[in-house]
Amino acid sequence: LHKLMFSFIFVLGVSLGIEVRQSSSDIVAKASDKVQIFCSHDKTDYRMMFWYQQSPGDTAMKLIGFLNYVAVTLEEQYRDLFSITGNLGGDSAKNGSLTIQVKGREHSAVYYCAASKAQ
Repeated sequence: LHKLMFSFIFVLGVSLGIEVRQSSSDIVAKASDKVQIFCSHDKTDYRMMFWYQQSPGDTAMKLIGFLNYVAVTLEEQYRDLFSITGNLGGDSAKNGSLTIQVKGREHSAVYYCAASKAQ
C-alpha cells in the first residue's frame, strides 16, 4: 500500500474569509486504484483552479494542470494518469476535482488546490 496524502491551500488574490473545502486529508491507496480529490470554494469570481503535486522531500510544487471555467489544461507528464474536471462558471460555488490513476510510489505526495481570478 502506498499512502497518498492530500492537503490544500488557497492562493492568489484576496483570500481572507474564504473557506476552501476538501475531501479527506489523507488517503491510503494501492497501485491500480483510482483516487479522486475534491476542491470547492464560494468565491464566485475565482474561475481558475490549479492543482499541484509536492513529492516527499521535495520543496518544489509541480503544476499538474488547471481548470479555466470548464477548459482543462494538463502538463504533458501528467496526461496519462491524471485528469481534472469541474465547472467554474456561473455565480454559485466553484467545484473541481483531480483524479489520479495510482501507478506506484511516484504518486505518494501532497496535492494542493489553488484558485484565482481568470486571466
